[in-house]
Amino acid sequence: MLKKLNSTSQTELNAPVAVKVASVDKIFPTQSGQNILALKNVSLDIKEGEFVAVVGPSGCGKSTLMRIVCGLDRATNGSVYVGNQLVRAPGDDVGVVFQNAVLLPWLDVRGNILLPVDLKGRRSTADEERLQELLKMTRLEGFDSKYPFELSGGMKQRVAICRALMCEPSLLVMDEPFGALDAMTRESMNLELMRICAETNATVMFITHSVAEAVLIADRVAVMTARPGEIAEIIDIDIPRPRDLSVFSLERFNVYTTRIRELLGAETIV
Repeated sequence: MLKKLNSTSQTELNAPVAVKVASVDKIFPTQSGQNILALKNVSLDIKEGEFVAVVGPSGCGKSTLMRIVCGLDRATNGSVYVGNQLVRAPGDDVGVVFQNAVLLPWLDVRGNILLPVDLKGRRSTADEERLQELLKMTRLEGFDSKYPFELSGGMKQRVAICRALMCEPSLLVMDEPFGALDAMTRESMNLELMRICAETNATVMFITHSVAEAVLIADRVAVMTARPGEIAEIIDIDIPRPRDLSVFSLERFNVYTTRIRELLGAETIV
């Protein structure tokens, strides 16, 4: 049993629930007529301002769960609420960042970040002010007129994060957003993300294959089983914030990563 530390987590114990995943199953039919059970009885609450990472072996349904939370897919059974709203389709209250930045090559940084606003056919002075705030927060000032091909991988992902935050969503969902980056850039982006989340008090659901990454950045880690994906255990990460890479050397960090790898069994992840 882990001894509690005095945590400076951004999430209060009595914070309202921002996301409620309740008894979600997902079945995929196949052309052969068989059904594949991808998710089984998944339940998860995420509080306002909380950073929850979801880890699990490949094919366990992490990304499927993400798509259901975002409204990009529908659960076969169960329900998902963001705020007090039942999720039936994508909405402005959820910002999404994928593994690839998915920036439009014909738009500059400014245009890519403002895309959610432009798709609605409106752009206000408040949107311009929000853009400048995001550029400053992500240290992209001076790059607003650059095009995607002129940016590094880490900078592209920062643009994608800005775009996801443009409409001030109540939830930020990230599906392995740094998985395609080299190790050093990935660690740098982890630190950047923690800083951004601290400044915005964002509620985050973060999908990752990396156990170390999950423990470094999350308030809680939900560990999923192999398919059909269920939540084996939810682990509270009681490491004070703000955090930096020195966390890797803590005994407590090793205790958490060891426990998660035990839950993952043979599917050990770096």
